[in-house]
Formats: sequence, structure tokens, C-alpha cells
Amino acid sequence: MIRCLVNFLEFLVNRFYRNRWYPRFYVLETVARVPYFAYISVLHLYESLGCWRKADWLKVHFAESWNELHHLLIMESLGGDRQWLDCFIARHAALVYYWIIVFLYLIAPHSAYYFAELVERHAYHTYDTFLQEKGDELKVLEAPPIAINYYRDGDLYMFDEFQTSHLPAERRPIVNNLYDVFVAIRDDEEEHIKTMVACQKSDAQFILKSPHNKVIHSA
Repeated sequence: MIRCLVNFLEFLVNRFYRNRWYPRFYVLETVARVPYFAYISVLHLYESLGCWRKADWLKVHFAESWNELHHLLIMESLGGDRQWLDCFIARHAALVYYWIIVFLYLIAPHSAYYFAELVERHAYHTYDTFLQEKGDELKVLEAPPIAINYYRDGDLYMFDEFQTSHLPAERRPIVNNLYDVFVAIRDDEEEHIKTMVACQKSDAQFILKSPHNKVIHSA
């Protein structure tokens, strides 16, 4: 059911945003943040009720939302949010998606993580296709300041936190032009996929740790 729903949504996006890359990415990144908001909301509910406390999961999911926020800020800097209709679609889709994921995460966390995995896989392939089609054009365009600050010059603690397959500072994107920015975003989506897959494992709540906590525990 989840795969069919994601396939249907992909079909609509592909049809409506066929040749409008930046608005498409704006919508995609507005929606992509939502699962992590939903996970955090439910985890805080569990903690408030005294059912389950898992600080590492809160850190990882917040770092994922922080990463998606910067993808969104990059798309806004490129003009993806200039049309009122695109903003309307993105925000209303995000609202509906949030409550779907909250409900799903309450009754079947594995399915909620699988849903996000499929969405992130779609994002990865969309960015990869864009790089293949527009790579030469992107290489002569400057990287937005927000991307340079997030990937290269700013505080990279949060950038490391969502990548559960890496230790801190293992991955440092090169950001010299707009092509590099989209390579970094595409590779971020791959890291989200890995984290969503890890969250679906039967023993995930016992072994999944944030990258910085891995360093503490291994020391």
C-alpha cells in the first residue's frame, strides 16, 4: 500500500513539474522534512508518558530535519518558491503528510520508516537525473552562500549527526560551484536512505546511536 501511494505521488510530481526543476525541488524538500518532525513528535509523546526515552533517536531525526531544512533554504535561494501555487501545494502536502506519518508511526514505526525511505529514494534518483541532464550548466554557476556555510564553512556538528553510517568528519563535500552543491544534496539523500533502513531493523532501538555517541562509546 505504501509503495503504491508513493508511486502515485511520484507520478503526479513528475507530470506537474516535468520541466520545472527548482520548484520541484522546493516542493520535494518542503515535504521531505515532515517525517522527521512526525517522528520527533511521537518520540516526545512517548517520553512524556514515561513509555520510552531515546535521546539518540531524537538527535538523529532532528539532524535529519536540519539537513532537509538547508536543502529547502538552498532551493529558496535558487527561486524555487517564487510561485504562489508551488508554495500552496508544498505546504498543504506537508500538512497532510505530517498527520499520515504521525498516525503510522504510532501504530507501525517500521512502516513509517519505510515510507520515508521510499520518499528519500525518489529524491535521490531525482537529483541524480538532474545532475546527469544539467551537469555542464551547473558547473559554471556559483554555489549559494547558504550551501557554502552549511557544507563547508559553518558548524558541521549537525551535518555529521544524521549520517549514521559514518563517524563524525568522515564526509566533507567539496563545494566550489552549483554542481557540487547538488552532488552534496544527492549524497545527503543517500545517507537518509541508509538511516531509514537502519531504523527498520528489529534491534534498531538497542544499537542505533548518533555518530557522536558512537565515538564516545568506542573511546
